[in-house]
This record gives sequence, C-alpha cells and structure tokens, in this order.
Amino acid sequence: MLTERIDFPGPHGKLSAKLDAPDGTPRAYGIFAHCFTCSKDVLAATHIARGLASHGVAVLRFDFAGLGASHGDFADTNFSSNVEDLVTAADYLRDHFAAPRLLIGHSLGGAAVLAAAQRVPEARAVVTIAAPSDPHYVVNKLLSEHLDTIAREGEARVKLAGRDFNIRQHFVEDAGSHQLHDKIATLGRALLVMQAPQDDTVSMDNATRIFELAQHPKSFVSLDGMDHLISRREDAAYVAGVISAWSARYLGPGAAHA
Repeated sequence: MLTERIDFPGPHGKLSAKLDAPDGTPRAYGIFAHCFTCSKDVLAATHIARGLASHGVAVLRFDFAGLGASHGDFADTNFSSNVEDLVTAADYLRDHFAAPRLLIGHSLGGAAVLAAAQRVPEARAVVTIAAPSDPHYVVNKLLSEHLDTIAREGEARVKLAGRDFNIRQHFVEDAGSHQLHDKIATLGRALLVMQAPQDDTVSMDNATRIFELAQHPKSFVSLDGMDHLISRREDAAYVAGVISAWSARYLGPGAAHA
C-alpha cells in the first residue's frame, strides 16, 4: 500500500489530502469525508482508508477548509462549504486519477456525502458512519448552550473535542437551511448506513431516519460497542472490511477506469 500527499486548490484556498492506494491498479477510487472539527489524519479516517486500500480501493481523505493542513479560517466555513470542498475533491480525482465510485462520510462528513452525492455522477455507492440525518442536529447537540451568545454577538468560542473553535451565526443559519430529506429519498445510489447503538454524540434515531428515507438498495450495519469517533484500530479495521465487502458488487472489476 502507498500513501501519497496531495494538495489541490479549493474554494477557500489549498486543500490538503492523502491518497491511500493499493500497490497494484485500484479496482475503484473513493473519498472519505472526516468528522466535524476532525482532520484527514484522525484515526478513523486513516485506518478505514488504509484498510480499503488493502482491499484494492484507493481512497482520498482530505482536510475540510480551515482544518488540518488545509487553508482557510474555520470560522468562515459551514456545511455548504464542506459540501463544496467534497465536490472539489471529487473533481480533482476525476481529473488526475479516476472519478470516485465510492463516497464515505463520518459524522457530519456523512451528512456532507449525502448532500453532495448527486453532484458526483460517477458515484455508485455511499456510506455514512455515525452521521446525523440533518446538519442542524450538530447545532442542537453541540452548540445549544452557545446559541444565545452566537445570536447576540455574532460568534462564540466553543470547545469541541478538547479544542477551541470560533462558531459564527452563518454556520448556524446555514445548517438550518439544509434539509436532507429529499436528497436521501432520491439518492439514486446504493447506501450503507453504519451506526453504533451506544453512540452518545449522534443518536441511533439519525441512522434510522436515513435508512427509512432511502430507497433500495440499502443496508444497515450496527457498530455495536464502538464509540462515535471509531477510536480503536480494530474497530476501524472492521468498518473498512465491511465497506469493502459490501461495496464490491457496486464498484465492480475495472470500475476505476470505466
């Protein structure tokens, strides 16, 4: 397996990425969208992408603008900008390697792949991992105690996963403007929904709603005993193995060059 560092231009400046690829010709290419305020190097992104590479699928994992090594100010970003970054990453793969057939999103990244999938026409399979069914869920769950301050002052300093971030009013308003109901119902791709019953960040109700809204073909896998961040290597390896086995019938032999 090979890991290549890549930079490419995004809507807010340089986007930093890594492409994990098998030693031989990939049977397909995919994109991994990381969790809210995380990065491409978080354990789940790293080990799921590498796990898929070991199964023959090359995966581009990238930092959303304002996070990790990507340019931009996080305070200027929102769910819409995440979707634009994701579409830009798909464009980069299409132009320099092959269009992504597989889209994987973790947490808010899962909501982003649901929102972006129809703008990546070559995508045949979509995977959500611990994803909210609506981006406004993140506002209600993580930002509720700061909403008055944000509304009054225009922004607030919020501690998320042990780090401080500036969250501005436009983030809250933008999250509320996205309703994923129709996008999920008309996804037009095979869907795999993965969720841990014990997840205390994104509740199981979200996975249930995504699954119920989606049309077939769709599958559900319970990540029993796993935490929201998929922070154990053995858990990430399991997730990668399941995604590889499930997606094989949709990616098909030679799909990377189709």
